[in-house]
Amino acid sequence: MTADLYLDGAWTSSTGTERVTVLNPATEEPVGDVPAGTSEDVDRAVHAARRAFEGWAETGPGERAKLVARLADELERRQDEITDILVSEVGTPRRVARWAQVGLGIVDLREASAAATEFAWEEKLRNSLIIREPIGVVGAITPWNYPLHQITAKIGAALSAGCTVVVKASEVAPLTAIALARSIDAVGFPPGVFNLVHGYGPVVGEALARHPDVDMVSFTGSTVVGRRILELAAPTVKRVALELGGKSASVVLDDADLSVAVPHTVRASYLNGGQSCNAQTRMLVPRSKLAEAEELAASAAAKYVPGDPTDDGTRLGPMVNASQRDRVLGYVRQGIEDGARLLTGSAEPSKRNPRGYFVEPVVFSDVDPQARIAQEEIFGPVLSIIAYDTEAEAVAIANDTQYGLAGAVWSADDERAQRVARRLRATQIEVNGGKFNGAAPFGGYKQSGLGREGGAFGLAEFVEIKSLQL
Repeated sequence: MTADLYLDGAWTSSTGTERVTVLNPATEEPVGDVPAGTSEDVDRAVHAARRAFEGWAETGPGERAKLVARLADELERRQDEITDILVSEVGTPRRVARWAQVGLGIVDLREASAAATEFAWEEKLRNSLIIREPIGVVGAITPWNYPLHQITAKIGAALSAGCTVVVKASEVAPLTAIALARSIDAVGFPPGVFNLVHGYGPVVGEALARHPDVDMVSFTGSTVVGRRILELAAPTVKRVALELGGKSASVVLDDADLSVAVPHTVRASYLNGGQSCNAQTRMLVPRSKLAEAEELAASAAAKYVPGDPTDDGTRLGPMVNASQRDRVLGYVRQGIEDGARLLTGSAEPSKRNPRGYFVEPVVFSDVDPQARIAQEEIFGPVLSIIAYDTEAEAVAIANDTQYGLAGAVWSADDERAQRVARRLRATQIEVNGGKFNGAAPFGGYKQSGLGREGGAFGLAEFVEIKSLQL
Protein backbone atom coordinates (compact mmCIF):
# COMPACT_ATOMS: atom_id res chain seq x y z
CA MET A 1 0.00 0.00 0.00
CA THR A 2 1.34 3.40 -0.98
CA ALA A 3 -0.32 6.70 -0.08
CA ASP A 4 0.53 10.27 0.69
CA LEU A 5 -0.95 12.85 3.04
CA TYR A 6 -4.65 13.49 3.64
CA LEU A 7 -5.07 17.25 3.95
CA ASP A 8 -8.15 19.45 3.65
CA GLY A 9 -10.32 16.61 2.40
CA ALA A 10 -7.99 15.36 -0.33
CA TRP A 11 -4.94 13.16 -0.85
CA THR A 12 -1.88 15.22 -1.64
CA SER A 13 1.89 14.89 -1.89
CA SER A 14 4.40 15.77 0.79
CA THR A 15 6.76 18.70 0.28
CA GLY A 16 9.58 16.27 1.05
CA THR A 17 10.95 13.46 -1.08
CA GLU A 18 11.96 10.85 1.50
CA ARG A 19 9.70 7.84 2.04
CA VAL A 20 9.40 5.39 4.91
CA THR A 21 9.14 1.67 4.12
CA VAL A 22 6.77 -0.37 6.27
CA LEU A 23 7.89 -3.95 6.97
CA ASN A 24 5.76 -6.94 7.86
CA PRO A 25 7.23 -8.02 11.24
CA ALA A 26 6.39 -11.68 10.63
CA THR A 27 8.10 -11.91 7.23
CA GLU A 28 10.43 -8.88 7.17
CA GLU A 29 9.00 -8.09 3.71
CA PRO A 30 7.87 -4.58 2.66
CA VAL A 31 4.10 -4.08 2.75
CA GLY A 32 3.92 -0.39 1.84
CA ASP A 33 5.48 3.01 2.24
CA VAL A 34 4.51 6.53 3.26
CA PRO A 35 6.16 9.92 2.95
CA ALA A 36 8.46 11.20 5.67
CA GLY A 37 6.54 14.42 6.15
CA THR A 38 8.04 17.83 6.81
CA SER A 39 7.32 20.80 9.04
CA GLU A 40 5.83 22.47 5.95
CA ASP A 41 3.39 19.57 5.68
CA VAL A 42 2.40 20.16 9.30
CA ASP A 43 1.80 23.84 8.55
CA ARG A 44 -0.50 22.93 5.68
CA ALA A 45 -2.43 20.47 7.81
CA VAL A 46 -2.81 22.84 10.76
CA HIS A 47 -3.93 25.69 8.53
CA ALA A 48 -6.54 23.42 6.93
CA ALA A 49 -7.78 22.42 10.38
CA ARG A 50 -7.88 26.04 11.49
CA ARG A 51 -9.94 27.07 8.45
CA ALA A 52 -12.39 24.25 9.06
CA PHE A 53 -12.72 24.80 12.79
CA GLU A 54 -15.36 27.53 12.97
CA GLY A 55 -17.80 25.76 10.67
CA TRP A 56 -17.33 22.40 12.37
CA ALA A 57 -17.65 23.91 15.85
CA GLU A 58 -20.94 25.55 14.83
CA THR A 59 -22.31 22.24 13.60
CA GLY A 60 -24.69 20.96 16.25
CA PRO A 61 -23.48 18.22 18.60
CA GLY A 62 -26.19 15.93 17.26
CA GLU A 63 -24.98 16.25 13.66
CA ARG A 64 -21.36 15.76 14.69
CA ALA A 65 -22.34 12.66 16.66
CA LYS A 66 -24.17 11.23 13.65
CA LEU A 67 -21.08 11.56 11.46
CA VAL A 68 -18.88 9.92 14.09
CA ALA A 69 -21.41 7.08 14.38
CA ARG A 70 -21.41 6.71 10.59
CA LEU A 71 -17.63 6.43 10.71
CA ALA A 72 -18.01 3.58 13.20
CA ASP A 73 -20.43 1.91 10.78
CA GLU A 74 -17.94 2.30 7.92
CA LEU A 75 -15.11 0.77 9.97
CA GLU A 76 -17.38 -2.09 10.95
CA ARG A 77 -18.21 -2.68 7.29
CA ARG A 78 -14.49 -2.79 6.49
CA GLN A 79 -13.45 -4.58 9.68
CA ASP A 80 -11.95 -7.65 8.00
CA GLU A 81 -10.04 -5.57 5.44
CA ILE A 82 -8.60 -3.23 8.07
CA THR A 83 -7.73 -6.17 10.31
CA ASP A 84 -5.65 -7.67 7.52
CA ILE A 85 -3.80 -4.37 7.03
CA LEU A 86 -3.12 -4.08 10.75
CA VAL A 87 -1.86 -7.65 11.03
CA SER A 88 0.55 -7.03 8.16
CA GLU A 89 2.18 -4.01 9.79
CA VAL A 90 1.99 -4.76 13.54
CA GLY A 91 1.93 -8.57 13.66
CA THR A 92 -0.93 -8.89 16.11
CA PRO A 93 -2.53 -12.34 15.66
CA ARG A 94 -5.54 -11.92 13.42
CA ARG A 95 -8.17 -13.24 15.82
CA VAL A 96 -6.92 -10.81 18.47
CA ALA A 97 -6.50 -7.91 16.06
CA ARG A 98 -10.10 -8.10 14.89
CA TRP A 99 -11.59 -7.45 18.34
CA ALA A 100 -8.77 -5.88 20.37
CA GLN A 101 -7.45 -3.61 17.64
CA VAL A 102 -10.16 -2.82 15.08
CA GLY A 103 -13.06 -3.73 17.34
CA LEU A 104 -11.93 -1.33 20.06
CA GLY A 105 -11.59 1.42 17.44
CA ILE A 106 -15.24 0.97 16.58
CA VAL A 107 -16.16 1.00 20.28
CA ASP A 108 -14.25 4.27 20.76
CA LEU A 109 -16.30 6.00 18.08
CA ARG A 110 -19.63 4.65 19.26
CA GLU A 111 -18.96 5.63 22.87
CA ALA A 112 -17.86 9.14 21.84
CA SER A 113 -20.93 9.58 19.64
CA ALA A 114 -23.25 8.42 22.42
CA ALA A 115 -21.55 10.65 24.98
CA ALA A 116 -21.92 13.71 22.74
CA THR A 117 -25.70 13.30 22.59
CA GLU A 118 -25.95 13.21 26.40
CA PHE A 119 -23.20 15.70 27.27
CA ALA A 120 -24.10 18.82 29.28
CA TRP A 121 -23.09 21.36 26.62
CA GLU A 122 -24.98 24.08 28.51
CA GLU A 123 -26.34 24.29 32.07
CA LYS A 124 -27.56 26.94 34.47
CA LEU A 125 -25.65 27.64 37.68
CA ARG A 126 -27.40 30.29 39.77
CA ASN A 127 -27.24 33.42 37.62
CA SER A 128 -24.70 31.95 35.18
CA LEU A 129 -25.05 29.97 31.99
CA ILE A 130 -22.21 27.44 31.83
CA ILE A 131 -21.18 26.68 28.25
CA ARG A 132 -18.87 23.92 27.06
CA GLU A 133 -17.36 24.48 23.64
CA PRO A 134 -14.60 22.86 21.56
CA ILE A 135 -11.04 23.77 22.44
CA GLY A 136 -9.94 24.23 18.81
CA VAL A 137 -7.35 22.51 16.64
CA VAL A 138 -6.04 19.27 18.15
CA GLY A 139 -2.74 17.63 17.27
CA ALA A 140 -3.00 13.87 17.86
CA ILE A 141 0.31 11.97 18.02
CA THR A 142 -0.26 8.24 18.15
CA PRO A 143 1.82 5.04 18.61
CA TRP A 144 2.29 1.87 16.60
CA ASN A 145 1.04 -0.73 19.06
CA TYR A 146 -2.68 0.04 18.57
CA PRO A 147 -2.58 2.05 15.35
CA LEU A 148 -6.37 2.35 14.97
CA HIS A 149 -7.64 2.27 18.55
CA GLN A 150 -5.18 4.93 19.71
CA ILE A 151 -6.32 7.28 16.93
CA THR A 152 -10.05 6.67 17.33
CA ALA A 153 -9.82 7.11 21.11
CA LYS A 154 -8.66 10.66 20.39
CA ILE A 155 -10.54 11.70 17.26
CA GLY A 156 -13.85 10.16 18.31
CA ALA A 157 -13.95 12.48 21.31
CA ALA A 158 -12.29 15.46 19.60
CA LEU A 159 -14.56 15.42 16.55
CA SER A 160 -17.67 14.86 18.67
CA ALA A 161 -16.64 17.85 20.78
CA GLY A 162 -16.39 20.06 17.67
CA CYS A 163 -12.62 20.16 17.36
CA THR A 164 -10.70 19.68 14.14
CA VAL A 165 -7.71 17.37 14.16
CA VAL A 166 -4.30 16.75 12.67
CA VAL A 167 -3.11 13.18 13.22
CA LYS A 168 0.55 12.19 13.17
CA ALA A 169 0.45 8.40 13.00
CA SER A 170 3.48 6.28 13.87
CA GLU A 171 5.86 5.77 10.98
CA VAL A 172 6.25 2.16 12.13
CA ALA A 173 2.59 1.30 11.46
CA PRO A 174 0.96 4.02 9.34
CA LEU A 175 -1.07 1.90 6.93
CA THR A 176 -4.02 1.41 9.27
CA ALA A 177 -4.24 5.18 9.64
CA ILE A 178 -4.51 5.45 5.85
CA ALA A 179 -7.43 3.01 5.91
CA LEU A 180 -9.06 5.18 8.59
CA ALA A 181 -8.55 8.33 6.50
CA ARG A 182 -10.16 6.63 3.51
CA SER A 183 -13.11 5.70 5.70
CA ILE A 184 -13.42 9.30 6.90
CA ASP A 185 -13.34 10.46 3.29
CA ALA A 186 -16.06 7.98 2.36
CA VAL A 187 -18.30 9.09 5.22
CA GLY A 188 -18.10 12.71 4.09
CA PHE A 189 -16.62 14.78 6.90
CA PRO A 190 -16.13 18.41 5.81
CA PRO A 191 -12.67 19.18 4.34
CA GLY A 192 -10.07 20.06 6.95
CA VAL A 193 -11.90 18.51 9.88
CA PHE A 194 -9.56 15.50 9.80
CA ASN A 195 -6.01 15.65 8.46
CA LEU A 196 -3.29 12.97 8.37
CA VAL A 197 0.45 13.67 8.20
CA HIS A 198 3.02 10.88 8.14
CA GLY A 199 6.61 11.14 9.27
CA TYR A 200 9.11 10.87 12.07
CA GLY A 201 8.51 12.12 15.60
CA PRO A 202 11.47 14.52 15.83
CA VAL A 203 10.27 16.27 12.65
CA VAL A 204 6.49 15.97 12.26
CA GLY A 205 5.59 15.23 15.88
CA GLU A 206 7.67 18.07 17.28
CA ALA A 207 6.42 20.53 14.66
CA LEU A 208 2.86 19.67 15.62
CA ALA A 209 3.48 19.92 19.37
CA ARG A 210 5.07 23.35 19.14
CA HIS A 211 2.81 24.81 16.44
CA PRO A 212 1.25 28.10 17.62
CA ASP A 213 -2.07 27.38 15.88
CA VAL A 214 -2.53 24.02 17.62
CA ASP A 215 -4.68 24.50 20.72
CA MET A 216 -4.17 21.07 22.23
CA VAL A 217 -1.88 18.07 21.84
CA SER A 218 -3.09 14.57 22.69
CA PHE A 219 -0.19 12.10 22.78
CA THR A 220 0.06 8.39 23.46
CA GLY A 221 3.50 6.83 23.77
CA SER A 222 6.47 6.58 26.07
CA THR A 223 6.91 8.66 29.20
CA VAL A 224 10.22 9.99 27.85
CA VAL A 225 8.56 11.40 24.74
CA GLY A 226 5.64 12.64 26.83
CA ARG A 227 8.03 14.85 28.79
CA ARG A 228 9.37 16.22 25.50
CA ILE A 229 5.81 17.01 24.34
CA LEU A 230 5.27 19.04 27.53
CA GLU A 231 8.45 21.01 26.86
CA LEU A 232 7.45 21.79 23.28
CA ALA A 233 3.90 22.78 24.24
CA ALA A 234 4.91 25.03 27.14
CA PRO A 235 5.82 28.22 25.21
CA THR A 236 2.30 28.44 23.77
CA VAL A 237 0.62 27.18 26.98
CA LYS A 238 -1.50 24.73 24.99
CA ARG A 239 -3.42 21.99 26.69
CA VAL A 240 -1.69 18.60 26.72
CA ALA A 241 -3.21 15.18 27.28
CA LEU A 242 -0.76 12.31 27.77
CA GLU A 243 -1.34 8.56 27.89
CA LEU A 244 2.07 7.15 28.69
CA GLY A 245 3.78 4.03 30.00
CA GLY A 246 2.72 1.48 32.56
CA LYS A 247 3.97 -1.34 34.76
CA SER A 248 0.65 -2.74 35.89
CA ALA A 249 0.35 -5.22 38.74
CA SER A 250 -2.06 -8.12 39.05
CA VAL A 251 -2.49 -8.62 42.79
CA VAL A 252 -3.52 -12.20 43.58
CA LEU A 253 -4.72 -12.33 47.18
CA ASP A 254 -4.32 -15.37 49.40
CA ASP A 255 -7.97 -16.47 49.05
CA ALA A 256 -8.07 -16.18 45.24
CA ASP A 257 -8.59 -19.11 42.89
CA LEU A 258 -5.13 -19.30 41.30
CA SER A 259 -6.38 -21.60 38.55
CA VAL A 260 -8.41 -18.65 37.24
CA ALA A 261 -6.30 -15.65 38.28
CA VAL A 262 -2.92 -16.85 36.99
CA PRO A 263 -3.91 -17.81 33.40
CA HIS A 264 -5.93 -14.59 33.13
CA THR A 265 -2.90 -12.57 34.22
CA VAL A 266 -0.67 -14.34 31.70
CA ARG A 267 -3.19 -13.46 28.99
CA ALA A 268 -3.33 -9.84 30.16
CA SER A 269 0.48 -9.71 30.11
CA TYR A 270 0.89 -11.25 26.66
CA LEU A 271 -2.01 -9.59 24.79
CA ASN A 272 -0.69 -7.99 21.60
CA GLY A 273 2.67 -9.59 22.29
CA GLY A 274 2.93 -7.67 25.56
CA GLN A 275 3.09 -4.50 23.49
CA SER A 276 0.35 -2.78 25.50
CA CYS A 277 0.76 0.08 27.93
CA ASN A 278 -1.72 -1.55 30.33
CA ALA A 279 -0.17 -5.04 30.17
CA GLN A 280 -0.25 -6.74 33.58
CA THR A 281 3.46 -7.51 33.60
CA ARG A 282 3.85 -7.95 37.36
CA MET A 283 1.96 -10.74 39.12
CA LEU A 284 2.03 -10.47 42.89
CA VAL A 285 1.29 -13.74 44.69
CA PRO A 286 1.39 -14.90 48.33
CA ARG A 287 4.74 -16.46 49.15
CA SER A 288 2.95 -19.54 50.47
CA LYS A 289 1.42 -20.11 47.02
CA LEU A 290 4.44 -19.18 44.92
CA ALA A 291 5.16 -22.71 43.69
CA GLU A 292 1.55 -23.23 42.59
CA ALA A 293 1.52 -19.86 40.80
CA GLU A 294 4.79 -20.67 39.03
CA GLU A 295 3.46 -23.98 37.74
CA LEU A 296 0.21 -22.43 36.50
CA ALA A 297 2.01 -19.50 34.85
CA ALA A 298 4.50 -21.72 33.03
CA SER A 299 1.67 -23.95 31.83
CA ALA A 300 -0.34 -20.97 30.58
CA ALA A 301 2.70 -19.42 28.87
CA ALA A 302 3.35 -22.65 26.98
CA LYS A 303 0.09 -22.09 25.08
CA TYR A 304 1.48 -18.86 23.60
CA VAL A 305 3.53 -20.38 20.82
CA PRO A 306 5.04 -17.67 18.56
CA GLY A 307 3.73 -18.09 15.04
CA ASP A 308 2.15 -16.75 11.88
CA PRO A 309 -0.23 -13.93 12.90
CA THR A 310 -2.52 -14.66 9.94
CA ASP A 311 -3.23 -18.12 11.36
CA ASP A 312 -6.39 -18.05 13.49
CA GLY A 313 -4.77 -20.47 15.94
CA THR A 314 -1.85 -18.16 16.77
CA ARG A 315 -1.88 -16.40 20.13
CA LEU A 316 1.53 -14.72 20.02
CA GLY A 317 2.82 -12.87 16.99
CA PRO A 318 6.17 -11.14 16.43
CA MET A 319 7.49 -7.99 17.99
CA VAL A 320 6.81 -5.02 15.73
CA ASN A 321 10.40 -4.68 14.47
CA ALA A 322 13.97 -5.80 15.08
CA SER A 323 14.64 -2.94 17.48
CA GLN A 324 11.71 -3.91 19.69
CA ARG A 325 12.69 -7.59 19.60
CA ASP A 326 16.24 -6.72 20.68
CA ARG A 327 14.94 -4.44 23.42
CA VAL A 328 12.81 -7.24 24.87
CA LEU A 329 15.63 -9.78 24.74
CA GLY A 330 17.94 -7.26 26.40
CA TYR A 331 15.53 -7.05 29.34
CA VAL A 332 15.40 -10.85 29.56
CA ARG A 333 19.20 -10.95 29.80
CA GLN A 334 19.08 -8.17 32.39
CA GLY A 335 16.58 -10.12 34.48
CA ILE A 336 18.82 -13.18 34.47
CA GLU A 337 21.87 -11.08 35.40
CA ASP A 338 19.93 -9.49 38.27
CA GLY A 339 19.15 -12.90 39.77
CA ALA A 340 15.57 -13.54 38.68
CA ARG A 341 14.73 -17.17 37.99
CA LEU A 342 13.71 -17.89 34.39
CA LEU A 343 10.80 -20.36 34.45
CA THR A 344 10.16 -20.35 30.73
CA GLY A 345 11.36 -18.50 27.66
CA SER A 346 14.75 -17.46 26.35
CA ALA A 347 17.06 -14.49 25.93
CA GLU A 348 17.56 -15.50 22.28
CA PRO A 349 15.27 -14.91 19.28
CA SER A 350 12.67 -17.62 18.75
CA LYS A 351 13.94 -20.40 16.49
CA ARG A 352 10.46 -21.64 15.64
CA ASN A 353 10.15 -19.23 12.71
CA PRO A 354 12.85 -18.78 10.05
CA ARG A 355 12.01 -15.12 9.56
CA GLY A 356 10.38 -12.38 11.57
CA TYR A 357 10.96 -10.65 14.89
CA PHE A 358 9.74 -13.40 17.21
CA VAL A 359 10.57 -13.99 20.86
CA GLU A 360 9.53 -16.82 23.16
CA PRO A 361 7.08 -15.96 25.97
CA VAL A 362 8.94 -15.36 29.23
CA VAL A 363 7.99 -15.95 32.85
CA PHE A 364 10.36 -14.90 35.63
CA SER A 365 10.03 -15.71 39.32
CA ASP A 366 11.95 -14.65 42.42
CA VAL A 367 11.88 -11.12 41.00
CA ASP A 368 13.10 -8.32 43.25
CA PRO A 369 10.43 -5.58 43.25
CA GLN A 370 13.18 -3.02 42.60
CA ALA A 371 14.77 -4.91 39.70
CA ARG A 372 14.71 -3.27 36.28
CA ILE A 373 12.36 -5.90 34.87
CA ALA A 374 9.93 -5.07 37.69
CA GLN A 375 10.24 -1.30 37.37
CA GLU A 376 10.68 -0.52 33.67
CA GLU A 377 8.23 -0.97 30.81
CA ILE A 378 9.51 -3.80 28.61
CA PHE A 379 6.76 -3.90 25.97
CA GLY A 380 7.07 -7.58 25.25
CA PRO A 381 5.75 -10.96 26.51
CA VAL A 382 7.65 -10.89 29.80
CA LEU A 383 5.84 -11.61 33.07
CA SER A 384 7.51 -11.10 36.46
CA ILE A 385 6.20 -13.06 39.46
CA ILE A 386 6.81 -11.28 42.76
CA ALA A 387 6.12 -12.94 46.12
CA TYR A 388 4.71 -11.07 49.11
CA ASP A 389 3.88 -11.94 52.72
CA THR A 390 1.02 -9.61 53.67
CA GLU A 391 -1.80 -7.74 51.93
CA ALA A 392 -0.26 -4.42 52.95
CA GLU A 393 3.05 -5.46 51.40
CA ALA A 394 1.28 -6.45 48.17
CA VAL A 395 -0.34 -3.01 47.91
CA ALA A 396 2.97 -1.28 48.64
CA ILE A 397 4.77 -3.28 45.93
CA ALA A 398 1.98 -2.66 43.41
CA ASN A 399 2.19 1.10 44.00
CA ASP A 400 5.98 1.28 44.11
CA THR A 401 6.69 2.31 40.51
CA GLN A 402 6.73 5.61 38.65
CA TYR A 403 3.64 4.43 36.77
CA GLY A 404 -0.06 4.18 37.57
CA LEU A 405 -2.05 3.13 34.54
CA ALA A 406 -3.90 -0.12 35.21
CA GLY A 407 -3.94 -3.27 37.30
CA ALA A 408 -5.99 -6.13 38.70
CA VAL A 409 -7.03 -7.63 42.01
CA TRP A 410 -8.16 -11.22 42.59
CA SER A 411 -9.97 -12.52 45.69
CA ALA A 412 -12.74 -14.94 46.62
CA ASP A 413 -14.31 -12.02 48.49
CA ASP A 414 -15.53 -9.31 46.09
CA GLU A 415 -15.67 -6.69 48.85
CA ARG A 416 -12.09 -7.42 49.84
CA ALA A 417 -10.98 -7.24 46.22
CA GLN A 418 -12.66 -3.87 45.78
CA ARG A 419 -11.13 -2.59 49.03
CA VAL A 420 -7.65 -3.47 47.80
CA ALA A 421 -8.38 -2.09 44.32
CA ARG A 422 -9.27 1.28 45.89
CA ARG A 423 -5.77 1.38 47.42
CA LEU A 424 -3.98 0.94 44.09
CA ARG A 425 -2.69 4.19 42.57
CA ALA A 426 -3.79 3.51 39.02
CA THR A 427 -6.75 4.45 36.86
CA GLN A 428 -8.37 1.26 35.60
CA ILE A 429 -8.36 -1.82 37.86
CA GLU A 430 -9.89 -5.17 36.92
CA VAL A 431 -11.63 -6.77 39.88
CA ASN A 432 -11.82 -10.55 39.55
CA GLY A 433 -11.54 -10.33 35.78
CA GLY A 434 -14.03 -7.52 35.26
CA LYS A 435 -14.55 -6.76 31.56
CA PHE A 436 -13.26 -3.71 29.71
CA ASN A 437 -15.76 -0.85 29.54
CA GLY A 438 -15.23 1.61 26.68
CA ALA A 439 -17.25 4.31 28.44
CA ALA A 440 -15.09 4.19 31.57
CA PRO A 441 -12.12 6.56 31.96
CA PHE A 442 -8.69 5.37 30.89
CA GLY A 443 -5.47 7.22 31.64
CA GLY A 444 -2.71 7.49 34.15
CA TYR A 445 -1.71 8.40 37.67
CA LYS A 446 1.85 9.61 38.27
CA GLN A 447 4.12 9.32 35.21
CA SER A 448 1.55 7.31 33.29
CA GLY A 449 0.03 10.51 32.03
CA LEU A 450 -2.38 13.42 32.22
CA GLY A 451 -6.05 13.37 31.32
CA ARG A 452 -8.50 10.61 30.46
CA GLU A 453 -9.88 8.88 27.39
CA GLY A 454 -13.17 7.02 26.95
CA GLY A 455 -16.80 8.10 26.64
CA ALA A 456 -17.83 11.34 28.31
CA PHE A 457 -14.52 11.46 30.23
CA GLY A 458 -12.60 11.61 26.96
CA LEU A 459 -15.01 14.14 25.49
CA ALA A 460 -14.47 16.47 28.45
CA GLU A 461 -10.74 16.69 27.64
CA PHE A 462 -11.48 18.51 24.38
CA VAL A 463 -13.75 21.30 25.65
CA GLU A 464 -13.26 24.71 27.14
CA ILE A 465 -15.69 25.97 29.78
CA LYS A 466 -17.02 29.50 29.84
CA SER A 467 -19.75 31.20 31.83
CA LEU A 468 -22.21 33.93 30.90
CA GLN A 469 -23.17 35.99 33.95
CA LEU A 470 -26.86 36.76 33.47
